[in-house]
Amino acid sequence: MPDTLTPAEREAALAGLDGWIYDPAASAIRRDFRFPGFSEAFAFMTRVALLAERADHHPELWNAYGRVRVTLSTHSAGGLTRKDTEMAARIDGLLQGS
Repeated sequence: MPDTLTPAEREAALAGLDGWIYDPAASAIRRDFRFPGFSEAFAFMTRVALLAERADHHPELWNAYGRVRVTLSTHSAGGLTRKDTEMAARIDGLLQGS
């Protein structure tokens, strides 16, 4: 089981992630994404789901029309781990086509 990040490790990781914020109540990071419409938002969610399945690390996904919220936490570790910040970077890469 991965170790949870220390506050310093968390802040260093977040500094390299665009738009992700820490939610202390959930011990998770999250980011809100906006798209022109429902189809684009749902297509992004599908790409995130496929990425997550390959990594065996499944985020919480929320969608409303052109908005998607992604929340990441490693439940088995009881909080935020490097696995979450690495997944956040991969999700960001989806927007850049990488």
